[in-house]
Amino acid sequence: MKTVHLITRLILGGAQENTLITCKLLAERGHDVTLITGPALGPEGELFEQAKGQGYKVVVIDRLRRAIHPYNDAVSYFQIKKLLRELKPDIVHTHSAKAGILGRFAGHALKGKWGENLPAVVHTIHGLAFHPYQSGLLNKFYIAIEKSTAKRTDFFVTVADAMTAQATAVGIGTPEQYVTAYSAIEEDDFLKPISQQRRSDFRQKHGIADDAVVLVSIARLFMLKGHEYIVESAKELSKRFDNCAWLFVGDGNLSEQLKEQARQFGLADRIKFAGLLPPSEIPLAIQSSDILVHCSLREGLARALPQAMLCGRAAISFDVDGAREVVNENTGRLIEPKNVEQLTEACAELIEDKDLRERLGEQARESVKKKFAPDTMVDTIEEVYRKLLGT
Repeated sequence: MKTVHLITRLILGGAQENTLITCKLLAERGHDVTLITGPALGPEGELFEQAKGQGYKVVVIDRLRRAIHPYNDAVSYFQIKKLLRELKPDIVHTHSAKAGILGRFAGHALKGKWGENLPAVVHTIHGLAFHPYQSGLLNKFYIAIEKSTAKRTDFFVTVADAMTAQATAVGIGTPEQYVTAYSAIEEDDFLKPISQQRRSDFRQKHGIADDAVVLVSIARLFMLKGHEYIVESAKELSKRFDNCAWLFVGDGNLSEQLKEQARQFGLADRIKFAGLLPPSEIPLAIQSSDILVHCSLREGLARALPQAMLCGRAAISFDVDGAREVVNENTGRLIEPKNVEQLTEACAELIEDKDLRERLGEQARESVKKKFAPDTMVDTIEEVYRKLLGT
């Protein structure tokens, strides 16, 4: 099959890693794959290097940007449409909001140009633009756009059952148009244990003692990622436990604000900021830690959760979106969003009980190995393509 994937930008992020794995594996399976993207602008880092030499073509549209800009968006739309005319794909598969809208409108506008129902248009929902933490008017705007674009979409792939439920509840497509394909992870580096020396070296680099119980968070330092709740809980936990530390992996526009919050609470020596780490170092960061804490208030299904589980680490997460599809009483602790008291007690339980957190970690690893394997995800996506193409 000839497939074209579109994503707004190749920054460090779950949607981007998912898309790159999909393109790579489809190419390895013999499909003709092209990835269209905009420039990787922003403070989140970039993944362009990972797209090189993987057996598929990459095309950059310079004016394809995340921010709404009528001129840039119009130029990008016509460039996407021109590229699709030239490539004549069987499948147009979009990812992320901006590329998802422009790509689906362009793909649908060309339907029947080189086949009765071609190109077939597929969209992966990695997360939804509407959520409870913004104005109702803005949510109505986003929902209206998604409903309009859904009319130009043949099938949806979601990264969690929760995304399907939320989208269909507001009339974005019908349940028959949806399938869940959990966002794949290149698992080998997470499953392979690191040496005690590498663990010790990593901790020493970030000023963490070898015998500390480390609670790691892997997320951009942006609003709605919930780091402030972790800092609040650390204020209480640091009084109860002398041997625990926190590690924030990621960067963003709240970096200085969070560092100041830590200083005000007297936690500058307990909360460590690792900044952006390349994807290759994420397994090292997790395996050098003991517990994953994820307090995002909105998320499709955070990749940090299964990544930590593959490393044999228990996860503590707010009960939002798809988190409950991996985190439960057998794999970690699921807690009420924004509830710092629950967060504190869940952390305390695992800090003081090494046997419990190790048992939960082992059970977590077994629960996600197959579910998040690249072949599992791409098998599902290929099945969608074949269904749409009638092959």
